[in-house]
Amino acid sequence: MTEKTAVGSSMYNFLPRQIDGFDSLAELALDLHWSWNHSTDQVWRQLDSVLWELTHNPWIVLQTVAREKLVQLLSDPAFRGQINALLQSKKKTAESPAWFQNNHPQSPLTCVAYFSMEFMLSEALPIYSGGLGNVAGDQLKAASDLGVPVVGVGLLYSQGYFRQVIDKDGAQEAIYPYNDPGQLPITPLRQENGEWLRLEIALPGYSVWLRAWQVQVGRVKLYLLDSNDAANIPVHRGITSQLYGGTPELRLKQEMLLGIGGWRLLEALGIEPEVCHLNEGHAAFAVLERSLSFMKKNGQPFDVALAVTRAGNLFTTHTAVSAGFDRFSPELIEQYLGRYTKEKLCISFHDLLALGRQNPEDDSEPFNMAYLAIRGSGAVNGVSRLHGEVSRHLFTSLFPNWPIDDVPVGHVTNGVHVPTWDSAATDALWTQACGKDRWLGTTETMEQNIRRVSDENLWQMRITNRKCLIEYVRERLPRELAACGADLQAIDRVKNIFNPNALTLGFARRFATYKRPDLLLRDPERLLRLLSDQKRPVQLIMAGKAHPADKSGQALIQEWIHFIREAGARDHVIFLSDYDMLLAEHLVRGVDVWINTPRRPWEASGTSGMKILVNGGINLSELDGWWAEAYTPKVGWALGDGREHGVDVAWDTHEAEELYERLENDVIPEFYKRNERDMPIAWLVRMRESMSCLTPQFSTNRTVREYIDQHYLPAATAYRQRSVDKGKVGKNIINWEHNLKEKWGNIHFGDMKVETNANQHIFEVEVYFDDLDPNLVRVELYADGTNGNNPIRQEMKFIRSKVGQSRGGIYRTLVSSIRPETDYTARIIPFCDGVAVPLEMSPILWQQRVNQPQGLQEAIYERV
Repeated sequence: MTEKTAVGSSMYNFLPRQIDGFDSLAELALDLHWSWNHSTDQVWRQLDSVLWELTHNPWIVLQTVAREKLVQLLSDPAFRGQINALLQSKKKTAESPAWFQNNHPQSPLTCVAYFSMEFMLSEALPIYSGGLGNVAGDQLKAASDLGVPVVGVGLLYSQGYFRQVIDKDGAQEAIYPYNDPGQLPITPLRQENGEWLRLEIALPGYSVWLRAWQVQVGRVKLYLLDSNDAANIPVHRGITSQLYGGTPELRLKQEMLLGIGGWRLLEALGIEPEVCHLNEGHAAFAVLERSLSFMKKNGQPFDVALAVTRAGNLFTTHTAVSAGFDRFSPELIEQYLGRYTKEKLCISFHDLLALGRQNPEDDSEPFNMAYLAIRGSGAVNGVSRLHGEVSRHLFTSLFPNWPIDDVPVGHVTNGVHVPTWDSAATDALWTQACGKDRWLGTTETMEQNIRRVSDENLWQMRITNRKCLIEYVRERLPRELAACGADLQAIDRVKNIFNPNALTLGFARRFATYKRPDLLLRDPERLLRLLSDQKRPVQLIMAGKAHPADKSGQALIQEWIHFIREAGARDHVIFLSDYDMLLAEHLVRGVDVWINTPRRPWEASGTSGMKILVNGGINLSELDGWWAEAYTPKVGWALGDGREHGVDVAWDTHEAEELYERLENDVIPEFYKRNERDMPIAWLVRMRESMSCLTPQFSTNRTVREYIDQHYLPAATAYRQRSVDKGKVGKNIINWEHNLKEKWGNIHFGDMKVETNANQHIFEVEVYFDDLDPNLVRVELYADGTNGNNPIRQEMKFIRSKVGQSRGGIYRTLVSSIRPETDYTARIIPFCDGVAVPLEMSPILWQQRVNQPQGLQEAIYERV
């Protein structure tokens, strides 16, 4: 990829650039590689250890430190040598080929544009809420490690997601501190003449100016847009103020800035991605703007441009319930996109709405961003195996009469960026066992290497991690209590809270009713007895935010706070407020057991439990999301029966009982059953299995490599093929679609004959095409999958023409006679080389038989 505009220096005038060596420090501070590499940590500690520990933001440290201190340190040959070595290492890494370059030297992929509403990279850049941003940030870091050519595109929020305070009554308060861009590790994007790169986005009756910023993430760049430009009126400056706040109208504006503005920013930078990865439907308007860009460059209409560009678009959905998708009223879409549709895309407003509706003729149906993303993409995936199944059910209405297994949604299970979440003690153990560069390539040898680590070393790591967490709790909790007005006696009492040698449980996530954070509170007296056993003490750390509009979630927080403040519980349970990335890092490193209790199947993936794996933590979780495919009895504990029960109070009570029993009968006894060296041998066996088997599998190293193989490389190849010669292939696809839609209603089946011998069924079926070219379709024999096996889809081959019939023929195939012939049904589906069916074209015709599979009816319909 090439960049037409130069990224200028970000230094503000007040910075002491005249100090020799300052620019070198600034270069290190503005590369978020420090957020997981940690090689520069000692540099920032030497500048200001207190501020570094409070903020973990080297850019703030560098701006705050006294000039005399800078001059003193930069005059020290040892300190300068350290800085120069770090810069040389950074330069060498940037110039050396990484895993991607070594394994894909002739790759058609030069750039992936990764669009996301939020990115969790560091607590120094608070533009995230939770899981979605966690996935986005961790995947950017893994792309840097592996050398994958990715650029991120997002928004810079002046307030971000809310910060949480718990008041005297245990109620959550939401506050919104200002994120001063000058104190964030970001740089303004400047053009070659030094002018700040700004974009103009036309909204009804006015324009919004967007400022552009760059975040350096190792080898990868993240580009951010914000509307807090002096040229905008105040209300428009606030469009990018809060993450997930405000009205539907504000959300629509944000998503227009992300999708439309984000693609225009890439164009302004001269970046031409083959692949556009939509991390959730928030960025789906990029589908429209990418098509518009192709229209302008190649003189093609919108339908051709969409046929070309969608081959290079990938949509990843993270939503497990239909209500989670962003929907906007037709009136709101027309207000903000009506003129864009007519004057830019040159299509009717009805055609635009059809891209975001299940039924384009229903004038009352809202515009669904997930539907737009699906219809504008060449592939769709969920974020765990179970979530892929759930998503196929969510989107089945877009593909009527197709079996659920044919709904075109696959899955790539999420992973976490392990170097971000491991502790210093953990890193040392893994480095000794697997090498310092263990996450810079493939991970095949990790399992056997970790299995060779001694029990003593494993247990010492856990002791160290737990001790560090307790020290952090003792330092943080008094500050939180003081901030909410607690008395001095209460503050003094928690300064030595918790036992560094006691079993420590963690529960931290968004507080929402479907996550059932109250499951442990179903029997408060039983929980208290479990925690306060003097021979086998247990301590529980809680954390999490409820959305400011979610009163039920806030009530669950308050319920826990009231329980904790009871005299018998306050020494055994704590709630740490303002759950953010820094707190998450401490928790996942120090807890022994991570508890997760969502209602299956509403946890699309869940990544918090993955973060404890590398640190030797063990999961006790509902069989949902990633744990449904990760769990075996050797690696942790499971809740539930692996089935869906909906909102069933009786089932919740049953699982609460199961949770208590797991803790009382399995978890606690195993932790405290020690040998003569005071080591829990059975616990260490389980811990080793979890660490060795699951850590590599549920890392972004594996996830990103799967995206490359399954999606990025095929999408790049398909886009390049469709875009040559001004989109000639795309034009041919549109002609094929029009021809098929026009003549589809004339095709029909005739008779079917079946012969069965000892080993096989021989199927022959008559098909009549009228004036439709038979090469435009495919005749298949289909049978539903049984016993967990995949469905059978077997092409039927033309063997002879039907005498006296125009475009009529006999099609034949052989299948095993293990299954009865009544299991099979013939069908006709569209066929065009390189086109994803039914994602891009979805009519289907079933042969009617008396024994036809349930739910499959002969039908003629067209793709919306």
